[in-house]
Amino acid sequence: MHISDDAFLVASELITNAVAATPGGEIRYQCSRDSAGVLIAVWDASPALPRPRPVIDMTLDTLDVSEEHWDDNGGRGLPIVAALAAECGHTPDPSGGKWAWAHLKP
Repeated sequence: MHISDDAFLVASELITNAVAATPGGEIRYQCSRDSAGVLIAVWDASPALPRPRPVIDMTLDTLDVSEEHWDDNGGRGLPIVAALAAECGHTPDPSGGKWAWAHLKP
């Protein structure tokens, strides 16, 4: 797997979380690359800190595909980010909100 595959997945997870934290609000995305790797950062205005949900084994019997819960079977985003990144975390922004970030090494 190439680092761009991991970067795409990490960016997708962080952006999804930012959109969920501030529905209809502004988010910001920043990506940079140098010899040390790729840094992905996403800002949202919510003061709430990112919290991974407990990872549970999901089976077809426990998957809730009802219309009201169709998109609520997730919760694996932050553990995926942590598994793919060399380091990750969040940093409060002095002007409000927070940056969730991940550093991927080649």
